[in-house]
Parts: sequence; structure tokens; C-alpha cells
Amino acid sequence: MMKFDSNFLWGASTSAYQVEGAWDEGGKEPSVQDIRPPFPGTTDFKVASDHYHNIKEDVKLFKELGLKAYRFSIAWTRIMPYGKVNEEGIKYYDALINELIKNQIEPIPTVFHFDLPEHLHKNGGWNNRATIKAFIEYCEVLFNHFGDRITYWQTINEQNMLVFAGKVLDGEEKTWKEVFQANHHMLVAQAEAMGLYHRGAYAGKIGPAPNIACVYPKTEKPEDMLAAEYMSSFRNWLFLDAAVYGVYNHKAMRILKALNAVPDITEDDKKVMKENTADFIAFNYYNSMTVSASNGESEKKAKDQQSGFSIEGFFQSEKNEHLKTTKFANWPIDPIGLRVTANQIYDRYRLPMIITENGLGQEDILTDDGMVHDDYRIDYLKAHIEQLGLAINDGVELFGYCPWSAIDLISTHEGFKKRYGFVYVNRTDFDLKDLKRYKKDSFYWYHNVIDNNGLK
Repeated sequence: MMKFDSNFLWGASTSAYQVEGAWDEGGKEPSVQDIRPPFPGTTDFKVASDHYHNIKEDVKLFKELGLKAYRFSIAWTRIMPYGKVNEEGIKYYDALINELIKNQIEPIPTVFHFDLPEHLHKNGGWNNRATIKAFIEYCEVLFNHFGDRITYWQTINEQNMLVFAGKVLDGEEKTWKEVFQANHHMLVAQAEAMGLYHRGAYAGKIGPAPNIACVYPKTEKPEDMLAAEYMSSFRNWLFLDAAVYGVYNHKAMRILKALNAVPDITEDDKKVMKENTADFIAFNYYNSMTVSASNGESEKKAKDQQSGFSIEGFFQSEKNEHLKTTKFANWPIDPIGLRVTANQIYDRYRLPMIITENGLGQEDILTDDGMVHDDYRIDYLKAHIEQLGLAINDGVELFGYCPWSAIDLISTHEGFKKRYGFVYVNRTDFDLKDLKRYKKDSFYWYHNVIDNNGLK
């Protein structure tokens, strides 16, 4: 198996609301994640993995794991609660970033990861154009305070998933017009943020972090091939074309017109998007999609961030009989799809890329002797890393891999039962226990991968 570049960023990922806890400490404002009711049978995010109170212990584990990079998100609600700069929040992320750097771990922050401040949510959230201004003010604080130590900034995590499966975050059903107006405001806010960063002449780079999945036609029928093209444009390229080229994808716009969902776009919006584009692409990959030509059935909504969905007249979600599925949610497991996806992105955009999420959620068991034997996770990650190496051999410019997740955290839909981490956190959904950290078998395996700079 190939060796990776000596500067390749072997990392791991988390997000603030899923790992930090301390939901009402340090001057933090509640976010939409704090105020929404948990999914039935799952916990809230008030304590999570208590990363907030365990920075040094957790970063020490990350160092022992061998991480070259740690991709995390910054909680908007800690930095600017109720629109005001919060020194306690800045101090917290200063401590985290400095601790990472001290341990030779590259900090890779995401500016926004699903946790909109409560006061903005109550004023219309991303449907309110005023949220663009609030986002830029927040970004300016981040760049000014942390920009001297950050090489790679990610703007918005999985914006496309907020569109297709994110209605739950607002607790209400919205029209496609409302959803895509909010999406447009996010696209403009992202462009404004990238422009702000570039004008500041910071030394690093900035780019988006969508969830991208290659789309297969169900059969060799030309109609199914066209359906796959439509879904790719709607699910993937709409978001990356906007970030990289500053324009809306034409096939995606065709679907928006059919759904009566074309957002209100000003001439200033077009100018801002066109003039402020990405330096690199971060993307999350969990599985591929399969579709057939629409057969006239009504629209099928995505039940979670990785599920297929259907748009009448354009494409219909199908099961891929050639792929095994995960225990939770029956997501397809498709390592080769990672190689396909990486090649498709690079074909279109020719920008350097980093994978910022990829992983397997399972109900891990802690043994009496403090072990977690997660061979299933090792098998999953090994298969995907093999395809990552093959994508690089293909010529794809990939500079890092940050699987989900560095440490166990709360899964948005399945709570603490569904675990992803290399490190086990001793708690359940409704029993905090002692929150002690235990290294899983995958911890030692991934350490060896990093130490060898690739698979043996």
C-alpha cells in the first residue's frame, strides 16, 4: 500500500455542541441545539462528553493517538452570545488552540456547525437576511483573535444537509421556497466571510465543508443516468459551484424552478458570490446515493443527513443491492464511493481537498477490563483509507483525512448509543457515570496507521 505525503494531515473530528457540554457556562447563550427537544430515547446536549472541562486530558489523548490535525467547531454562542463579544468564550478557544499547537496538532476550526444562536433563531434564523451581518461580525471576531494560528478555516459544516434534512433543527415544516431562501443567505454569508478573510491578508486558507456523495444510476437506462446527474447537481454541485465558482448550478436551478423554490437573489448577492470564492474544499463522506428516473411518485423527504430523497419529475431514491448497510439507519457502506466522490470533486474544481468526516457509528461495548473491541470500525476505516490512497494515486490533491470522531460524542439522531470515537466516554444517554475516557482497539490501530503514514 502506498505511503502518503510526509505532510499529510492524519486527523480526527468533532463538533462543539456534540462534544463540549457546559451548555450554560462561560457566558454561553443557548443554541438551537440546546432549546430543541431531544429525539425520543436520546439525551440532550447539556453535558455531552464534557470536553469543555477536559481540554488538556483530551488533547493529551489526541497526541498519544498521533493526530497531526484536529478538526473541531467553534460555538458561535460562546464567542458572541446575544451578539456581544464574550471574553470567556475567546479564552476557552484560545486555550484549546494553544494546547493543540503545543502538542504539534494542527487546529482546523469550523465556524458554524448546526448550532445557531437562540436569539437569531427566534428572529427568523437564516431566513432573515440580517443573520448574514451577524455571521460576518462573528467571523471577524474569530479571524482577528485566532487567525494568527489557523491555517485552514472551514465556513459552514454540511450546509446541504441543513437544507435536505435540517428542518428538525427549526422544529417546524417549511416550504422549499423558505428552505432555499435560507440556504441562499448562507451562501452569501459564506462568500462574505471568505471575502473578509482574504481582505485581511491572513496567512491561511478558507473553504466550505459540505457533505458530498457520488450518485449512481439504478440501471443502465439513460433515464436513470439523467436522474443521477440531476441528484448530483441538486445535492452536491449546487453548494460547491456556489463556493468555488460563485454561481448557482444550472441543473440545480432547473429543479428549484420546478419546486417554485428559486430564492430572491439581488445583484449585490451575485457580485459578492462571484468575487469571493474558496481556497480549498473540505468534504464529509459517509456513503453513496443511488437513484432512478422519477416514476411519478410524490416527493420523498430525507429522514436524516445521509438518507436518500426523491424529487418528483427528476429522481427517485433507490436501494443499492450491491452494498452492505450500517446497523444504525441502514446507510450504505461504500468505500469505493469515496474514491469516486473525491475524483468527481477534483475533476470539477481542481482545488486541494481534505476529508473532514468519515466513520462508523456503532453501539460499542466496554468490557470489564476497560477495553472496547471495535474491529468493525477498524474494518470500515481501513477500507476507506485504502480508497483514499487510490484516489491520491489517481492524481486527486488530498492533503488530509479527519474521520468522525476523535472521541465519543452525542449523535444528533441516536444520542450516545451510537458511538463513533477512537476514545470511549463512559456514560449513556441517561446515566453520566464518571465520563472516564478509555482507548478503543481502533485507537491503537489508527495510531499505527499514522505512525506508518499509511496502511501496512
